[in-house]
Amino acid sequence: MSPALSTRFTETFGIRHPIVQGGMQWVGRAELAAAVSDAGGLGMITALTQPTPADLAAEIERARRLTDQPFGVNLTILPTITPPPYDEYRRVIVDSGVTIVETAGSNPEPHMEMFKANHIKIIHKCTSVRHALKAEAVGVDAVSIDGFECAGHPGEDDIPGLVLIPAATERLTIPVLASGGFADARGLVAALALGADGINMGSRFMCTAESPIHDKVKQAIVDGDERGTQLIFRQLRNTARVAGNAVSREVVEILQGGGTFPDIKSLVAGARGRKVFEEGDLDAGIWTVGMVQGLIHDVPTCGELIDRIVTEAAELIDNRLRRVTAVTA
Repeated sequence: MSPALSTRFTETFGIRHPIVQGGMQWVGRAELAAAVSDAGGLGMITALTQPTPADLAAEIERARRLTDQPFGVNLTILPTITPPPYDEYRRVIVDSGVTIVETAGSNPEPHMEMFKANHIKIIHKCTSVRHALKAEAVGVDAVSIDGFECAGHPGEDDIPGLVLIPAATERLTIPVLASGGFADARGLVAALALGADGINMGSRFMCTAESPIHDKVKQAIVDGDERGTQLIFRQLRNTARVAGNAVSREVVEILQGGGTFPDIKSLVAGARGRKVFEEGDLDAGIWTVGMVQGLIHDVPTCGELIDRIVTEAAELIDNRLRRVTAVTA
């Protein structure tokens, strides 16, 4: 068994290793979340991947049959034309006895009263120090800070993790997870050196044996490099980092030409992205991956991946870093 790396995050959330699986749409299902948690990390079921609150309840129960370790539920709040019944999803989370929730997208304050009243610990994902400070002020237990390298929505400030993570950790008092660009032991050790209490990985966990996406997508990530992503929606001030493909390039071209959201709505429909993950057609729609795909070279089990990261991180800390000596003039 790999050595445990204890941090404020592992102590607060009752897990063995400071490694969290990001809550990814169409990806964060029971089999992945359970495998991550079983390996000592913190797995996340993505609430809105489930079409109804009843489906979420069933997915939580499915995860419980697969692991007896703690796992969480991601609840992302984003502006949509027809908002999901968030109150009902929250109620399912509470009634199912889940003790950890990851919120993202908008201010977590509207969720705090119900979750706190039911002793649920909250991680809020954000992309700026000012938003992280606001989340701390309203009472979240930890924040996950996303650098510009991340998959999905990096915000509009374009601050990379090497600056954003220490900028956040020097001002926050609650545990901080470093997110965006993490895939291996080097990233974990670097995050700890920057003041973080752990890492959040999305794209890396997409490329695991338990990840419920098509093998062609996993292979595309393994074959890809750090240049293979594209920023879309910049003109709409809703920037997203996605895989570069025929659809993302068309979206960028339309918006650069003065188009508006109605002009691209059909191209970016969630059902098309789901088709990518389920059928392996890489140009069927928009799908999310980070620049970190340039560091992903295999498809291990979650257990193998987490054990590798933690073991190599301990070796880096004990051996390589201790060989670095300061020389005085």
